[in-house]
Amino acid sequence: MQDLIAAVAKRRFVVLGRAGMDLFADPPGTKSETAETFRADLGGSSANICVGLVKLGCEAALVTSVSDDAVGRFATNRLIHYGVDTRYLRVLGGEYRLSIAVYESCIENFQNVIYRNNAVDFQMTKEDVDRVDYAAYGALITAGTVFAAEPSRSASFRAFARARSAGLPVIFDIDYRPYSWASADEAARVLSRAGAESDMIVGNDEEFGFMAGGIDKGLDKARELASQGKLVVYKMGQAGAVTFSGGQEIRTGIYPVTALKPNGAGDSFLAGMLASLADGHELRDAVLRGSACASIVVSQPGCAPAMPDRQALDDFTASRPDPVTG
Repeated sequence: MQDLIAAVAKRRFVVLGRAGMDLFADPPGTKSETAETFRADLGGSSANICVGLVKLGCEAALVTSVSDDAVGRFATNRLIHYGVDTRYLRVLGGEYRLSIAVYESCIENFQNVIYRNNAVDFQMTKEDVDRVDYAAYGALITAGTVFAAEPSRSASFRAFARARSAGLPVIFDIDYRPYSWASADEAARVLSRAGAESDMIVGNDEEFGFMAGGIDKGLDKARELASQGKLVVYKMGQAGAVTFSGGQEIRTGIYPVTALKPNGAGDSFLAGMLASLADGHELRDAVLRGSACASIVVSQPGCAPAMPDRQALDDFTASRPDPVTG
């Protein structure tokens, strides 16, 4: 645990995974099918994590492929706008396309339509991850979608090996998206391997349950991974989270808000927790600050633009009563 915190304290992260374009209906409360106006901004789990980290005072470099078209250039420009390091982006022509998510700021019957035909991020190669100067960073972060298809899967496992050889801990957000995988069995097998090769694992109860073969087995799966010396955060939605570290089980609650949407919460949680650890907060407080980031993001339109900076996070936690467990 201390080695992980020391690595995170360097405040420099290299992140594997996708960038995308988000289109969200405007104004808030408008359903997508009746909307006349949509706002556009950066999306994609790994890109969102990068933005969250940068807004909270860290440095983040994204390793991915983007399409050689207007949408790919849009995402690249938004990454630059938010201060994300784009030196490891590879622009790929042909029929590969950047992902697009169309959703609404409306929690009731929420709809999020994902377009991932010929997804360009799955074309990340071993050569792409070999270009990374791992020694320049404190930790490697990835979201689970990178493992859903080749060549991205093999490239990501190669990056794990390169990072560990350079002394970097591997931080893994399970981020299971069924639509990205050929089968549930393949996903369970590959994501379990990724968990075994990671130093820190973050996921919700359904994701741990999926890896374990049943949602009722998810908590035991988290405990099993923690017994191997890993830092494990087991999220339970309204019920808060359980963090496993060094034989301890730390239970934390959430900060209730009026949500506009559910997406973006997990990305903001991870960024907030890691940045807070880097700032010297104790583990329990870092988890709570991650939960606060998640609450901030779901209460505002968009994902990347809703990620809080330090001042917004401090103001939010100072103005709220103690977190609650549902």
